[in-house]
Amino acid sequence: MKVKRNTLLLLACLVWSAAGFNILRIGLMAYPAYLTVLNILLSALVFTVFQKFIFGKLVKKHTARILSYLEERHFFLKFFDGKAFAVMAVMMTGGIGLRLSGLAPERFIAVFYTGLGAALLLAGLLFGGNYGKAAFAAHDKVEEKGD
Repeated sequence: MKVKRNTLLLLACLVWSAAGFNILRIGLMAYPAYLTVLNILLSALVFTVFQKFIFGKLVKKHTARILSYLEERHFFLKFFDGKAFAVMAVMMTGGIGLRLSGLAPERFIAVFYTGLGAALLLAGLLFGGNYGKAAFAAHDKVEEKGD
């Protein structure tokens, strides 16, 4: 199934927002028993590290790649490249395995998942913002051609 180039940004928004929301929800559900200032600061640190060094760069990289496509329609899974899908698969498998194995204490799940989930959710929202910008830019181009 092929979709318009800008729709790839919307798909990235939906996938990353859903993943982020789910991970954030897991973290927040575990948080009440471990709610301390130190844990909140640690969650903020996890959020900052992932947003600044991983997901913020990922959003910029994939947005630039998608917007540089010359053709208008693309396979719907092209919102990421193979490397990004591999990273997502490793993260999901690792996260699920970590929780199911019981190796990670509930405090870790609360602190780490809250920071990570918030960063993932923000990445999804940034893709959504980029979709909106691209949609408005495309609309403006159509109006300019009509004048």
